[in-house]
This record gives sequence, C-alpha cells and structure tokens, in this order.
Amino acid sequence: MKYENITEGVFLSRPNRFIALVNINGKTEVAHVKNTGRCRELLIGGREVILSVSDNPQRKTKYDLIAVWREGKLINMDSQAPNRAVEEWLRAGGLFQCPSLVKPEATFGHSRFDFYVEAEGKTHYIEVKGVTLEQNGTVFFPDAPTERGAKHLLELIEAKRQGHEAWVLFVIQMEDVSFFRPNAATDPAFAAALSKAKAEGVHILAYDTKVTETSISIDKTVQVIL
Repeated sequence: MKYENITEGVFLSRPNRFIALVNINGKTEVAHVKNTGRCRELLIGGREVILSVSDNPQRKTKYDLIAVWREGKLINMDSQAPNRAVEEWLRAGGLFQCPSLVKPEATFGHSRFDFYVEAEGKTHYIEVKGVTLEQNGTVFFPDAPTERGAKHLLELIEAKRQGHEAWVLFVIQMEDVSFFRPNAATDPAFAAALSKAKAEGVHILAYDTKVTETSISIDKTVQVIL
C-alpha cells in the first residue's frame, strides 16, 4: 500500500493515545496517532517521524502519524496498514494461487475476521495482527493486554472445527527481524490461546514488511516461536 502525501517531523509528546504533538518545519502541530497501542518504545521525544497529510477540511488535524525512525530502522505504526497490505498481497496470489474470492471483514460466529477467502477448493478465515514491538531482533504481540485478540483465536478454532481453514497472520511493520513470539509476560491469556489455536490446526504465520516513507508491503516469512 502507498501513502499519497507525506511529510517529516519530530515527535514531541503524546497527550493521549489518539494524538501526538509533532514539530513540523519549526511549528508544533497536532497529529492523529493511527495506533492506539502503547508504543512506548517507539514514541520517544526527539525521534523523527513520518506523517501523512490530508486535504480534508473537515478533519480536526490534517496530519496522521504513520511511521517512526528507531535506531536507523523505519517502523510503520499505522494500525490500518497491515490489513491494506495483506489485501493487496492476497489478491496478488501471495498466500494462495488465484483466489476466487477475497472478502474483507467477514463475520463468523460472534467475531468479525479481517478476511474470508475462497481458494484451492477451500474456505479460509484470516485474522491479521499488526506487530510493532521489537527487542533485540525478536518481535512480540501484543504490546498491551487484548481480550479481543484471545476471543478471535477461540473463534478461529471453532471455524477450523466446522471445516474451514483458519489463519492468523502477524504482520511485522518493519524489516530485518529474527523471530516472532507471543508476549506472554504482558498477556498470558493471548499466548495460551495462540498455543491452543496451533494445537487445533489453526495456521500461524508471521511476515515482515518492506517499509518506506511512502509505502508498506508484505515481504518475508519470520519464524514463529510459541
């Protein structure tokens, strides 16, 4: 996926989870943070950030904070970007050759999964999770407890039991990482649910991404360690 209009700035502070104060060309501006996670290891005062610029006059702020430079690595932190990148990748045959149907936001049971796909003679439910937390080459999800995340995993197990293929795709919003792990220290319930999903036949995959100031795209598989 691509961003049409971007600019650069310097992160100053995050008054709440929805907005950030950013220095853009010497002026303090309010930017919408497109990620409600904690992102404490990313949003540190003085770091250079990338922002998309909107021309919609109805918006409270014309800026969206979409990426941050951390120790020479550009990390996309737009929570909407993984789904958009995965949809492009699925339609291009990234996971299945010639899928006959790729449907975003498909309801199953009491959950809404990110994608429903018909391919290779089977039906597939896919949940996408964006990953931005990295420590020494290992990436973790989640960065804060998520009851919704564990619920999705249990619903995927049920989809598998009913004869569908079920998938969790962890989209790592950066390049050059070594491993993916569930963040058991932060959310042991999610880690336990992920292990149960694996045992029940749910496919668990992690991919890193090519990230530039103006784009993000699915790249290479990353080893998952449960």
